[in-house]
Amino acid sequence: MRRFICLLAMILTLGSFATVSAGQGDSPEAASKNWSIDLRVKNFFNSHTSYEFGNPYPPGQSPLSRLEFPLNTWWAGLEVRRSFSRFSIGLEALRNLSVETDGVFKDSDWTDDEHPNVRTIYSESKCRMDPSYSLRADLDMKVSDWLRLPDGFDLRPVLGIRWQRLAFVSHDGTQYSSENNTYTVLNLPGDGIRFEQTYWQYFIGLRGIHDLSKALKLSRVTLHWQVDWAYVEGNNQDHHLLRAGKRITEESTSGDAWHAGVGFKIGLTKSINAGVDLDYLRIKTTGSHRLVNSKDSIDFSFNNGVTVWSEQMSIMLRLEYIF
Repeated sequence: MRRFICLLAMILTLGSFATVSAGQGDSPEAASKNWSIDLRVKNFFNSHTSYEFGNPYPPGQSPLSRLEFPLNTWWAGLEVRRSFSRFSIGLEALRNLSVETDGVFKDSDWTDDEHPNVRTIYSESKCRMDPSYSLRADLDMKVSDWLRLPDGFDLRPVLGIRWQRLAFVSHDGTQYSSENNTYTVLNLPGDGIRFEQTYWQYFIGLRGIHDLSKALKLSRVTLHWQVDWAYVEGNNQDHHLLRAGKRITEESTSGDAWHAGVGFKIGLTKSINAGVDLDYLRIKTTGSHRLVNSKDSIDFSFNNGVTVWSEQMSIMLRLEYIF
C-alpha cells in the first residue's frame, strides 16, 4: 500500500504541473465542469485467480499441485477524476459486495512419481471472499490535435498503477483420491484453505474516446476504450487450515498483464451520465515458492514450475456526476 501512495503522489504531482501548463487557458465555464464522480457496480464472470508449482525433487513433475479460486463476485465503488485541457487524473476504489463466490474452488495434485502425468488427488469446495479491494490511479494526455485526428476522436496515452488484494476461504468440500490402487472420497467440513493474493500492476497504454452524439442524434453519447500492458509483481499466501501445524505456502512472482476494455456512456441530464463497460484482464507471473511448517521444522524454497495467473472478465454499470 505504501508503494501505491507514493506512486499516486507522483501522478498527482504530474497533474499539478498539468494544471499550471495546460489549465491556464481554460474558460470559467470549462473549469466549472472539470470534476467527475463516477459510482460503479461491477460483476465478474468466468473469472478466476490461480497458482501452481512443480516438484522440486525427481522426477520434477510440473505441476505437482494446482489451486484455482473462483472470482465470480459483485463489487462496488467509485472513481474521482479531474480533467484539464490536455490532461486528466483519476483514482478508482472498489470493494467486493459478495461473500459467497459463484463457482467452486478446485485443488488438484499429481503425487505419483511413477506416473507424474496422472492426477491423484482432486477436491472441490465452496468458496467465500473475505474483504477484498482494487485500487487504480492513472494519468492520461490528449494528443489527438497534435496528430490531426478527426473531430470527435480523442486519443490519449495513459499510464498508472492498479493494485488488487484478493482474499478467499475455501470451505465444506469433498476430496477424491486414487493412490496405491485405492479410491477414496473424503468430506472436508468447515474452512479448508485461507488464501490472500496481492497484485501490483504498473501499466502503460492507449485510451480512446469517440463522440457519437452527431451520428446518433443523441445528447453526449460516447464510445470509449482502453488497451494497456503492465509489469506485474505478485505475492500469495496460502494457509492450509486442515493440515497439522501451521502450514503456509508463499509465492513471490513477477510477470506481465494485458488489459482491454470498451464501453458506452450517454448523457441523462446536463450533469449526469450513465454507462456500461466490458473489461478483460489477463495476468501471468512466475517466481519462487516457499513452504513453512513450524511443527515439522520445514522452511524451504524452490522455483520449479511456479506460476501464478488470473483471468478477469467483468461488466460494469456506471452513474457519473460532473461538476
